[in-house]
Parts: sequence; C-alpha cells; structure tokens
Amino acid sequence: MSTPESDQNCCVEDANKRGPFSSGIYLLPNAVTLSALFSAFFAITEAMAGHYKTAAVAVFIAMILDGMDGRVARLTNSQSRFGEQLDSLSDMVSFGVAPALIVYMWQLKHFGRIGYSVAFIYCACAALRLALFNTLIGKVDKKWFIGIPSPTAAALVAGLVWVHHGYEKIPYIEWFALGITLFAGLSMVVQIKFWSFKEININRTVPFFVMLLIVLILLALSWQPSLILFAFFLAYSLSGYVMWLWSKPWQRKKSTFPR
Repeated sequence: MSTPESDQNCCVEDANKRGPFSSGIYLLPNAVTLSALFSAFFAITEAMAGHYKTAAVAVFIAMILDGMDGRVARLTNSQSRFGEQLDSLSDMVSFGVAPALIVYMWQLKHFGRIGYSVAFIYCACAALRLALFNTLIGKVDKKWFIGIPSPTAAALVAGLVWVHHGYEKIPYIEWFALGITLFAGLSMVVQIKFWSFKEININRTVPFFVMLLIVLILLALSWQPSLILFAFFLAYSLSGYVMWLWSKPWQRKKSTFPR
C-alpha cells in the first residue's frame, strides 16, 4: 500500500530522471535574449574585422532587444529563473565584454598597457554592476538605480564610436575614448543614485505639446541618431553626479547665504 510520502519520493525521482528541463523553457522571451546575445557576438566579430561603426550599432540593437525580453516575459506570463540567469549572462557579453573589446580595438590599443587596463576596468565594473543589481533586486527603491545601468555605460562607449564615424575630424579622439571608457566603467559601480524612469506611467494622459515634442525628438533622431543618442546617455550619466552634489550639506548651506 502506497503512502503520500512514498508517492512524493517517486515524483521527485521521476523529475530527476527527466532532467532539469523536463518542464520546458519559454520560447519567446528567451529567443529575444539569445537575439541580443547574437547581436553582441556580431558586434565583437565586426570590431575584430575593423568595422567599428557596424559594431557600435550592433551594441545599440542588443540594448533594444535587452529591453524587450523582460517585457515580453511579463506580457506572456512566461517569467522564469532560467530566463533571468540567461538575461544576466547575455547582459555581461552585450554591455560588458563587447563594448570593452570594441573600444580597445578602436582606440585604446594605441595606449598600450594603459588602454588595456582601462578596457578591463570597464569590463570588470560591468560584471560587478550586474552582480550588484542581481543582489539588490527587491531591496532598493525602484525609483533609483545605484550607479548607471550597464546598457547606459555601453551606450556611452559604443555611442562615441558611432559619433566619430559621422564626424571623422574629432580632435584627440583617442584621449576622449580613454576618458569616456573609464568614466562609464566607474559610473556603473559608484554608490550614487540615478533616476530609473520606472515612475513614468505610459497609460495616463499627457498635454498635447508632449506629442509635438515627441515628433521633434523623432526628427532629431532621424537626422543625427548617433549624436542625439550619445548626448542623451551622457546627460543621463552626469545627472546623478549633479543631484549628488546638489544634495551635499555644504551646497545647501551655501545656497542659504544672503547675497
């Protein structure tokens, strides 16, 4: 005669025999994640071939796909621990390894060991940023990021590459690339808050002029996509430092002094 305990043990043994993927893997969100990973791999191979503009654009495509997979999973009710881990690994390649290799092959290799070190610092900071993000899920206010997100850092590095290929005569571009890469890497792990945009409610009504503003933004993106995107992500990356300086006690005291 079977008992509930024996039946449960049999179920566990059957599940172990079937393997860890016996329940299946959600196709759609994980396919989007793999597409982002392929875009990052394509960016790396294009950089190795010297096609830096194509590589930079591929990083931005990976950003778009990375922003889609989570939303697709929520819309189709197909979230899973497997998908979360796959997404994190894909992010490391897309926004850590790929931008570091692209900028190193593009400009930083001219600095020798210094350029090599800066590229690795960026890559290591991306890994630390993703590990920190995974451990802080559900523990911090969703309104803020601690440090800039890794896609933003990747957009700074890849955006600079893309901008340069639209404006070939940027002076001292190698030094600019060195500074931006180091700034982007360290900004991922700095303990400063950055607005996450998660409070924006797309379902609420907005004034009519907002639609006109969107039209102007789309026109600007169509004319100079690389410059507009780079400027936006640079401004966002600086915004956290500006808010941090503004919140310092000495800054508030200074503002209260009579003129």
